[in-house]
Amino acid sequence: MLAFYAVRAEIINMLKLGKGHSTAEVPPSSLRAGVPMIFVRSRLGSRLAVLALISTLLPTAPAALAARGGKLRLTVIDKESRLLLPCRMHLKNERGKPRRVPKVPYWHDHFVFPGEIELKLPRGQYSFEIEHGPEYLNVTGYFIINDNADDTKTIELSRVVDMAASGWWSADLHVHRPLRDIKLLMEAENLHVVPVITWWNKKNLWAKKSPPEEVLVKFDGNRYYQMMAGEDEREGGALLFFNLRRPLDLSAPSREYPSPMRFVLEARKRPGVWIDIEKPFWWDVPVWLASGKVDSIGLANNHMCRDTMYDNEAWGKPRDKKRLPGPWGNGQWSQEIYYHVLNCGLRIPPSAGSASGVLPNPVGYDRMYVHVGKEMDVDRWWQAFRAGRVVVTNGPLLRPLVEGELPGYVFRGDEGEQLSLEIQLNLATRDPISYLEVIKNGQVEQEVRLDDWAKTGTLPRLKFSQSGWFLIRTVTDVPNTYRFASTAPYYVEIGPSPRRISRRSVQFFLDWVNERIARIKLDDESQRREVLAFHTAAREFWQGLLAKANAE
Repeated sequence: MLAFYAVRAEIINMLKLGKGHSTAEVPPSSLRAGVPMIFVRSRLGSRLAVLALISTLLPTAPAALAARGGKLRLTVIDKESRLLLPCRMHLKNERGKPRRVPKVPYWHDHFVFPGEIELKLPRGQYSFEIEHGPEYLNVTGYFIINDNADDTKTIELSRVVDMAASGWWSADLHVHRPLRDIKLLMEAENLHVVPVITWWNKKNLWAKKSPPEEVLVKFDGNRYYQMMAGEDEREGGALLFFNLRRPLDLSAPSREYPSPMRFVLEARKRPGVWIDIEKPFWWDVPVWLASGKVDSIGLANNHMCRDTMYDNEAWGKPRDKKRLPGPWGNGQWSQEIYYHVLNCGLRIPPSAGSASGVLPNPVGYDRMYVHVGKEMDVDRWWQAFRAGRVVVTNGPLLRPLVEGELPGYVFRGDEGEQLSLEIQLNLATRDPISYLEVIKNGQVEQEVRLDDWAKTGTLPRLKFSQSGWFLIRTVTDVPNTYRFASTAPYYVEIGPSPRRISRRSVQFFLDWVNERIARIKLDDESQRREVLAFHTAAREFWQGLLAKANAE
């Protein structure tokens, strides 16, 4: 006959520690055999809350019948509402190897679950991290599974900011995960717009079956995913296509032929299409910009990963690694190129995408927020995106207002007038940050210590006597990856020259086009002429823009 015993849980300690302190832990030598233990930590910036729970469970069967390992049932809830919270979990064994869990969506080193899960695990010590997007504190800790362990724990996640309540609605524009998992992934990462990549070069989910009539799915009242996003990724780089009802046929193209511009022009014939430059450093970026056919550009892109950085530009224009060394260099190069775009007078909003399902990122790690207002509607979301009411991030959360206006706004003044602009900013971060920066015409105009900003919530007034642009940026102090947030640009138009066009930035793209032309290798002469036609047209565009330059 088996004897059953009740589980006794006791809260041992609750601490709030200042910066520079560490958590109090029980050394393994003090653990009693047969006592599963969980240590849970929740962190935001320099503040640390530690909850250590110890539960005692006596064996339920004679030792001779004991199985190796046990189980732990976890429930994750919102601390205030007490409702279940879908979330992501990174679970590792004592050797630091990620632990796969069956029957839930798993990718690389993590899985998501709908707020409740039963973990059946071998005996040993496990570390974990649980997240619900960047608007909640993440929780980290470890637990020990002994033979016959059978325990239940509830973990509370605390919200630190509600972006949607302030009118900001989240998205990840580069997702390669299975359609069957998308709803749970979006709920676990607190995302509201996800176009799912279902067709790309030589891979097409719809090759052997007809696409559904309705490719946009709405659920939970304000979440949307689209089943017909696509990607053309070849020698010139990658373009993402959104809001199509049927895929483009990308099955035949080689690395260089036909030009990606052929598919851009084809897609433009279809109403509502949105075309995104997936990264700023792809070789064909000057051609795509010159065409005037692209809608956004990936500033928070998938080279920036949760735990590492890709230190090369793949088949894109390489950076000077002496000037921009790793691990941050690639992220800095993406921003530098984007600032050149803006300095050329081109007004293209930034975007964000994680490439989860191809690269190791969780869905929503590189994400964006678009200001729609209190009521979410996907059509209005895309309209607000086009208007530039955007922030991009893979960490900190920015909510800016300049003179009461959102990003994308154009401030206007008469010739000879000087504009003085007040910048107000709300910022939430889980990672340490030293400085906030105001970027004006591609250069750091203001660098404000976070402690100074926290006293007022405002930055020094920004002055313009000529046309230009500016944005607000913050970069975390995380050393191994480029973790940052940036607003989309604001614009300033003063006098008869409403757009500032920099000679140096235009020349940057003109030189780039010439370098790209020299790299094109096609043996078929007719194919070569067809591809080169787009590049020579781009060269003419940049030469014409250089003649219109009105700033250095």
